[in-house]
Amino acid sequence: MKNIIACIDGSAMSASVCDAAAWASNKLETPLSLLHVLEKTISPENENLSGTIGLGAREALLEQLTELDEKRSRVALEHGKHMLEDARQRVTELGVNDIFIQQRHGSLLESLTELEPDMRLLVLGRLGEDHDVAAHTIGSQLESVIRAMHVPILVTVGEFQAPNNYMIAYDGSETANKAIDRVAASPLLKGLEGHIVMVGDDNETNKNALSRATDILTKHDHTVQPALVQGEVIESLKAYRQKAGIEMMIMGAYGHSRVRQFFLGSNTQTMISNSTIPLILLR
Repeated sequence: MKNIIACIDGSAMSASVCDAAAWASNKLETPLSLLHVLEKTISPENENLSGTIGLGAREALLEQLTELDEKRSRVALEHGKHMLEDARQRVTELGVNDIFIQQRHGSLLESLTELEPDMRLLVLGRLGEDHDVAAHTIGSQLESVIRAMHVPILVTVGEFQAPNNYMIAYDGSETANKAIDRVAASPLLKGLEGHIVMVGDDNETNKNALSRATDILTKHDHTVQPALVQGEVIESLKAYRQKAGIEMMIMGAYGHSRVRQFFLGSNTQTMISNSTIPLILLR
């Protein structure tokens, strides 16, 4: 059975990652796996240590450095276990019963790639442990993870609260319609007030495409409000989000359109870094 993977790294986002993952696990009735990855940089190889002390250094110094490195690795390992146990307790209190914890060595991307075949949803924070929670930036690994993964990704940006509504950006492309089908078939967003927002000309083609997408969601018991707006993509979506009080954003790869450029181009980082609400990214 596929599960939800929540990345725990000790950052200020870890609590919101737990809360979002618990919300998704309960909605999807899917097991939750809490993952902590010990990056390779935490345990440099011994040969690197020998290189730092140079020629002529005494063997005792190398041994001390090696012991120090081993001790640091053990502390990092133990710290990760405590973080995972804290995370387990938090999601248990939020009603999740089917929980797994796992700790891996290596890079985050390598670990997630290996786990992807059994993954239904990935949850991670916008920032890593080296960033302040209020910083308007994204973690150094987030973009590479988004580009590499093929499962939906839920990105938390701060304190997480279960959303009452959501907004899907839509452009009428074949890929966009596939994304609509995925949202329609999933129970994750059912019961919430939905908004499908299309940025484009006010013509029959766009109206018909928007109507078809709305019908698909409606037939799957979603309550959806369509909107066709004009203007620059980023500003138009931002204005709609603020006006409607949207609490969760759904973004995807929508073909070779202005919207795709918005989501997968340089504007992706801007959108994520400036967002004040959680985002679900569909690839």
